[in-house]
Amino acid sequence: MSNPRVVIVGGGAAGFFAAITCAETNPAAQVTLYEATNHPLAKVRISGGGRCNVTHACFEPRELVKRYPRGHRELLGAFHRWSPRDTIEWFAVRGVELKIESDGRMFPVTDDAVTIIECLQQAAENAGVEIKTNLGVRNVEAMTASGEPAFWLTLTDDSELRCDRLLIATGGNRSSVGLVIAEKLGHVIEPPVPSLFTFHIDDKRLEKLSGISMEHVTVGVPDTKLATDGPLLITHWGLSGPAVLKLSAWGARELAACDYQFTLRVNFTPPYTRETMLRELTALRTQHPRKQLGSWNPFNLPSRFWERLLATTGITATTQWAGVAKTALGQLADVLTGSDFVVVGKSMNKEEFVTCGGVRLREIDFKTMESRLCPGLHFAGEVLDIDGITGGFNFQAAWTTGRLAGLAMAG
Repeated sequence: MSNPRVVIVGGGAAGFFAAITCAETNPAAQVTLYEATNHPLAKVRISGGGRCNVTHACFEPRELVKRYPRGHRELLGAFHRWSPRDTIEWFAVRGVELKIESDGRMFPVTDDAVTIIECLQQAAENAGVEIKTNLGVRNVEAMTASGEPAFWLTLTDDSELRCDRLLIATGGNRSSVGLVIAEKLGHVIEPPVPSLFTFHIDDKRLEKLSGISMEHVTVGVPDTKLATDGPLLITHWGLSGPAVLKLSAWGARELAACDYQFTLRVNFTPPYTRETMLRELTALRTQHPRKQLGSWNPFNLPSRFWERLLATTGITATTQWAGVAKTALGQLADVLTGSDFVVVGKSMNKEEFVTCGGVRLREIDFKTMESRLCPGLHFAGEVLDIDGITGGFNFQAAWTTGRLAGLAMAG
């Protein structure tokens, strides 16, 4: 089919990238993108605090897929076909340079998400993509025309149209019309639940410490395999930061199943264990007997937080190391390496809205992103049961799946 009529449902990163790829690959294709709201690329605009975390400087596919709690097996081959390096080059060719930050996240050098939005919109316009906003797709009927797959679409303004190739890229939240369409066309939907979220904790140990952060902690849920590490941030409502967000991603289903009521265990001083910490504290007591605990913090923890931990063990800030009893050292070792906090709920991370769940992956050909059940139907982005941890990984999955779908639909 030399001039297919292609419809993209969803004006996010994956939808735009697929539309641009399809139109650039086959200029004869008639590519139309439908976005139900008046705000295409809305998540691009707010990502990374308004800077847009475009991708991550992880260039080995086998390492890259380790950042995806769901979809890692399927994405391995896909990342060999379109990797973060390809994404960087794509934007560079169009005049957008990306920079690598110390944690591997990549942003436009302008530190402005509008740079990415304008690049995508300009590329779509140059390629001849027709973009319709405030107009979504309400219903889809699959049919066959002259032996080729085709679709009959009903739009939200009650108009109807026919297309030869259809891409669903509507995101993966519970209200996504794309999931309704996918299920109607025979696909199984893995139930969507939040993936990146922060923890509500009501604990006096955290009171009036909002804004304090620690560079490296380990977090986990006792009696489960859920454990990860990274920076931690104390907030007005509990705990956040990359360590918490990663844990929420890997534990999305388990934490939803317990209604976000669970115990969080934090080691504030990895790689120390309780035993090695006790030995270290005993040695410090011998080596620095006259130093006051409050004014000398040997573990580089924020001073206010260090004093709060001391207080929980009954040690005053003016206590000298020589005056700390063995039992108090043991208690301090406990709180430094294994403090338990009761989580009573969650909040969505303000910069991300990512869900676990979506179209079942084994029903998709990840070379073309085409449905194995409905020829001519393609999927890209978070409408699939794919999600990554925070750090640009969800956008990279969107660019990759959008690219592969766009190439396939151009044929």
